[in-house]
Amino acid sequence: MERHVLIIFPHPDDEAFGVAGTILSYTRAGIPVTYICLTLGEMGRNMGRPLIANRETLPHIRQKELEKACELLGIHDLRQFGLRDKTIEFADQQVIIDRIYKVIEDVKPSLIITFYPGYAVHPDHNATGAAVIQAVHRLPKNNRPVVHAYAFSEGCEAVIGSPDIINDVTPFAEDKLKVLEAHESQTAGMIGGLKKRYRQKDEAAVRRVTEERFWTYPVNDGFSS
Repeated sequence: MERHVLIIFPHPDDEAFGVAGTILSYTRAGIPVTYICLTLGEMGRNMGRPLIANRETLPHIRQKELEKACELLGIHDLRQFGLRDKTIEFADQQVIIDRIYKVIEDVKPSLIITFYPGYAVHPDHNATGAAVIQAVHRLPKNNRPVVHAYAFSEGCEAVIGSPDIINDVTPFAEDKLKVLEAHESQTAGMIGGLKKRYRQKDEAAVRRVTEERFWTYPVNDGFSS
């Protein structure tokens, strides 16, 4: 059983799509989860459907959505870094690594969940995953937490192999859908259709909701971005 789980993602809703069921499996078992969210996703293109936000109000709305999602997930320790959306790769990487490292030292997680650097599509995703791995590498080899990395870029399995962690989160499926709904500004255009297909037992929708896949990152090997 895990001692403490640390989730590290750049945007509100990153924790929802491919990780929410796994998070719920930990919090419902009484395992504490800390969540570092680097930005508020204020440059996101989605504004709700119908529109509920504009460029000025979106950060405030996404803040509230993030707080609601954490409440639903049972996350009581949310650390927000306040970085600017879509600029993580251009920020001072050592500063980001230092901040992540300080949280790792504070909560001493047995498991970290983040994006697989280089295989998570969005530059913010990849930069976040890379910073996490660099922070973990500051720890002595015998004191490094396990890192479960989330990858979803096209063709990633041809390079990094098949995921070695496949979590069946069926018991948490309905609650996962509620977490997705909490991020209304970003998911309003797709959540209704996903829920309908899931309840009609569409194979692809069922897999998307109930299966969460991760790669155990080789934290004791040389760093590769």
